[in-house]
Amino acid sequence: MKTKRSALGRGLSAILESPETDITSRDISGDYVVGAIANIPLEKIEANPFQPRNKFEEEALLELAKSLKEQGIIQPITVRKMGYEKYQLISGERRYRAARLAGLKQLPAFIRVANDQQMLEMALIENIHREDLNALDIAISYQRLIEECNLSSEKLSERIGKDRTTITNYIRLLKLPPQIQLAIGDNIISMGHARAIINVDDEDKQIRILEEIKNKNLSVRQVEALVKELNSGKKTVDGKTPLLLTEKHATIQETLSSNLGTSVEIKVGNKGKGKIVIPFETESDFERIVKLLE
Repeated sequence: MKTKRSALGRGLSAILESPETDITSRDISGDYVVGAIANIPLEKIEANPFQPRNKFEEEALLELAKSLKEQGIIQPITVRKMGYEKYQLISGERRYRAARLAGLKQLPAFIRVANDQQMLEMALIENIHREDLNALDIAISYQRLIEECNLSSEKLSERIGKDRTTITNYIRLLKLPPQIQLAIGDNIISMGHARAIINVDDEDKQIRILEEIKNKNLSVRQVEALVKELNSGKKTVDGKTPLLLTEKHATIQETLSSNLGTSVEIKVGNKGKGKIVIPFETESDFERIVKLLE
C-alpha cells in the first residue's frame, strides 16, 4: 500500500519540523510557549506579510466561515512568536480570514520561531500545494523561491518533491507575452496550451495562436498540431502562415479520408481560400480514388 503524501509537501513539512523553527528556549514571553499548540486570540495574530496569495474567493470563504462556526477549527494554523503576546501567521491564511468572518474570538495555533526568509519560503511552498492554483501562480512561486530564497533548482526540487524538468517548464511560462500570461492566470488557457505556445519563437505568432484558442476553443492537441505546422515553415495557397482547421473542415477532412481510403488534407488560408490534397500511392490507386469521386 502506498503511503499517502502530505498535503503540505516534503518541503514545508521539513521546514516546520526543523529545529531552527522549534526552539522552546528561544522565546517564551507571554502566555504561550513556542513549540506548543494553544488557542490564541485573533486580535493578537497579524497577517503574513509574505503571503503570495492575493485572491480569496468570497463565496468559498463564507462557506468555510459557516463551517468553522458550526464545527470549529479542526486543523490548527501555524504562527511565529513576534514578542510579548504578539504573533504572525505562517500558514493557514484562509482559515484565519474565515474565522474572522465567522466572528470567532480565538484560533488553535501551532507556535514556532522563524526568520523572514523561512517565513517567505514556508508561505510560498504552502501556496504551491494548493489545489486551486493555476499554472502562472505556480510559476511565480517557483521563481520567487529561487530568486528570493536563494534556492537552486535542484534544492527547490528536493523541497517541494517535484522534478527539475517540471519546475523548468513552469518557469518558462514567465517568458510568454503579458497577454498570454493573463490568459493563463484567468484560466482561459491551460498549462498544456501554454507549453505548446512557448515553442513558437515569434511573439506575434504566439498571440495569434492565443486568439485562435479563444475564438475556436482549441484543445491542447489542436494547438500542438498548429505549432508544429507553424514551425515547419509551410505556407498556405495565399502565401500566409497556415491556420488551424475549423471543426467543420476537420470533420470533412476526416470523412473524406475515411471514404477515399487515403489521408486527405484540407488547407485553408486567412481569407478563406484553400485546397484539398488527395494523395495516391500508385496509378491503380489513383484510378480507384477517381472512380470513388465520380
